[in-house]
Amino acid sequence: MTVMHIGLTDGSNLLTNYMGTSYMVAVLISVFADTFIGRYKTVIVSSVIELVGLLMLTLQARSKKLTPPPCKFPFDPTCQTVSGDGKTHLYVGLYLVAIGSAGIKAALPAHCADQFDEKHPTEKLQMSSFFNWLLLSLCTGGAVSVTVLVWIQDNKGWDIGFGVATGVMGLAVLVFIAGLPGYRISVVQGSTALLEIFQVYVAAIRNRNLKLPANPDELYEISKSKASPDTDFMAHRDKPFRFLDKAAIVQEPTDEAPSPWRQCRVTQVEHAKTVLAMVPIFCSAIIMSTCLAQLQTFSIQQGATMDTRVGKFKMPPATLPIIPLVVLIFAVPIYERGFVPFARRVTGHPNGIPHLQRVGVGLVLSIISMAIAAVVEVRRKRVAAAHGMLDANPMLGQFLPISCFWLAPQFTVFGIADMFTYIGLLEFFYSQAPPALKSMSSSFLWCPMSLGYFLSTIIVKAVNAATRGSTTSGGWLAGNNINRNHLDLFFWLLAVLSFLNFLNYFFWSSWYKYKPQQQSAVVPSEQNQV
Repeated sequence: MTVMHIGLTDGSNLLTNYMGTSYMVAVLISVFADTFIGRYKTVIVSSVIELVGLLMLTLQARSKKLTPPPCKFPFDPTCQTVSGDGKTHLYVGLYLVAIGSAGIKAALPAHCADQFDEKHPTEKLQMSSFFNWLLLSLCTGGAVSVTVLVWIQDNKGWDIGFGVATGVMGLAVLVFIAGLPGYRISVVQGSTALLEIFQVYVAAIRNRNLKLPANPDELYEISKSKASPDTDFMAHRDKPFRFLDKAAIVQEPTDEAPSPWRQCRVTQVEHAKTVLAMVPIFCSAIIMSTCLAQLQTFSIQQGATMDTRVGKFKMPPATLPIIPLVVLIFAVPIYERGFVPFARRVTGHPNGIPHLQRVGVGLVLSIISMAIAAVVEVRRKRVAAAHGMLDANPMLGQFLPISCFWLAPQFTVFGIADMFTYIGLLEFFYSQAPPALKSMSSSFLWCPMSLGYFLSTIIVKAVNAATRGSTTSGGWLAGNNINRNHLDLFFWLLAVLSFLNFLNYFFWSSWYKYKPQQQSAVVPSEQNQV
């Protein structure tokens, strides 16, 4: 808004589309990583791509030809919005960063989790702790970003801020490469396990008219004695999705080998069942990501209208996310070192509480966060009305006499919700996904987050279209003057959607059955072995 002169709604949608693309591309890159080059190489290549994107943004911030002339946007009618080469440069730089960060999201968590052996009791517990410490690392980096880098951008220039980010990214690449000799490197599959999952669905449809054998041992499976040592086996389960067993019905013998699109292994079928059962669970993160998008856009604009002074120090509005980050920096060690050991003794569960219960707690907290956000927005607008400042211009130093720390509760509650839901989902997917889909398991989280950001764009436009006649600006969120908009009603809408989302999640999580751990498959009868 302040440099490129893009309006509030368009700027918010640009950001959510950018974030959505980053998470969506992570799904595609995870398949590429598992199939072709491996996870650690994917991290390196993606980091270099992000490095190039940051360098482009640094150069643009330094060039007057690629940015519009400075003005008091949005109150100066002569302001020019970025266009031409500047707009192209901006989008290319942003989306290179999106693609690069997508590759890191796709491959880095799974690569790190590869360093722990799930079959080793101690290392299995350490892997559970790893996901908590991963969140702590992300929060620490985020805290530095929204404080140090934001201060540099506001006081020293955007070119210096992006330049520092570029240097830090380059250092991160070198540190990661330095660790290569000590890494456990997962074997590249050479084929995508996702294709094998699709083969099960296709084979089940093609065999829909065939009758399932009464004895599941008569379904097709390769012989353990003839399989390679690293071949994965999984025991047959009657539930859920019994109809998928038709994909493993042994075909009539012919001169040619049976098509993999008509006859699949029992283990392959069980993997397909697990993936299909996880789909409703991961969909629960869509609405929560939509709520997160509002805290990264509209809540920052709320803070820009408020008193951001902390003593004699004036805090930039973009620093507001430091609140949940600081909370998480302290909450994660307390959760890991205090709550988890206590919960283990009470429940006997190695993670303290099951993954799905942890996710449910986070979803409830996200509802509370949106309700708090609505109440705080009502309070902020009442202050503006009481002091005759509904048309106040923050660019001219006209800030409402209400502290920005009124926004702290909604950020704090949502930050704790993050700790429970996103890390719980990441650990859940990694523990439940088939071995060949470990990188894809993290994409089960990134994909709904992507859809959540895109859904945010759709909801904002839909709300503005539906409420076009209710405000002078043409919709609840249509104007650049947030004091005249109806952001409070929008937050209440998100709270209601979040509640409905929780009810949907509660149904599916109660139905879901965890995959049996370290369970050997039943050896099928000899005539069905190959």
